[in-house]
Amino acid sequence: MNTHTTPLPAGMKAITDFDEARQSSSPQARLKEVRRCALALRERMMAEPEVLFYRSFNLIRAPYPTYYAFSGVFAQAAFKFPLVHLLNRLFVVQYRDHDGVVRTLMLSPTDHEANRETPFFKRLAQKVPRSLDSVFAPQYHTVQSALAECGIAPERVDYISYDHLHTQDVRRWLGSKSKPGYFPKAQLLVHRQEWQSTQNLLPLQADWYCPQGIEGIEADRVLAFGGSLSLGPGLALIHTPGHTEGNHSMAARVPDGLRVTSENGVGVDAYEPRHSRINAVRRHALNTGVEVILNGNTLEDSNDQYISMVLEKTLAGPSAHPEYPNCATSSERTPFWLFPGDVASHLFGEAHFGQVQR
Repeated sequence: MNTHTTPLPAGMKAITDFDEARQSSSPQARLKEVRRCALALRERMMAEPEVLFYRSFNLIRAPYPTYYAFSGVFAQAAFKFPLVHLLNRLFVVQYRDHDGVVRTLMLSPTDHEANRETPFFKRLAQKVPRSLDSVFAPQYHTVQSALAECGIAPERVDYISYDHLHTQDVRRWLGSKSKPGYFPKAQLLVHRQEWQSTQNLLPLQADWYCPQGIEGIEADRVLAFGGSLSLGPGLALIHTPGHTEGNHSMAARVPDGLRVTSENGVGVDAYEPRHSRINAVRRHALNTGVEVILNGNTLEDSNDQYISMVLEKTLAGPSAHPEYPNCATSSERTPFWLFPGDVASHLFGEAHFGQVQR
């Protein structure tokens, strides 16, 4: 099945490895084929040059329900903590595309003020008074301050992208006919299925999406693609459906290997639960045989999400802590002083590789 039905922009190439990988009616057969394809793609990408610049920034912490973060783990047990803390990050990447042109990509430039209007965050805010935001949801950087720290002007940004569009409002960045955006030249790189989902919602998903966040955006500011995409040597967007139908993961070749980023899982305890230092997570994995623990706030397709998380950890390979894969999630579950005793097996934190190209 050819998912690349429209011509790609100059400098990009289609990745076709996974186009037929999920065709079998057997979930086990699909898992086996996706794992095989991920290993082959990993071998190719590890032989490619590193991206020119890769830097991740802590943006903001947010409380998040434990029963979403570790789907299924606490089905028959009480929560030690009803909430965990996710640390949302921004990723700034510079690379050469396939024509040798230097490009700048920003993954997950989150507009937290606008995202508060999403029904999910409005409900959560009712439990946490706004006056306590600095305690429960401290902010470390804004998108603007992170970009300034990199020394990159907004007009140098070619693309913005998100692994999925839950709660995202992109109008501040891209603007509209009546109001210019912060990034005057950037296009939104989004999977075609994800873009369609934001505009044709089922009620269960509508609580998480922010459809008004795309209103008025000019069509030429949106670059919707199908399947998986190579942006240049050492950088790819891989379709990893599950958390949402159009979810995709960024894979970047960096000095410590191949870093894979999405929000299908919320940290290494989700991607390698059998080695988790969280007793309930480890016991659940050992008792059930699961390889991964889903970030289950929508469960649009849990079979696909499970397979996609195995794809991600296979593609990533081992991290600096070899028991855990190099999956640097876009929102990483991290310990927080309000929840003493809540542990994480391995944290990626902020990262900085290479030099900005002026």
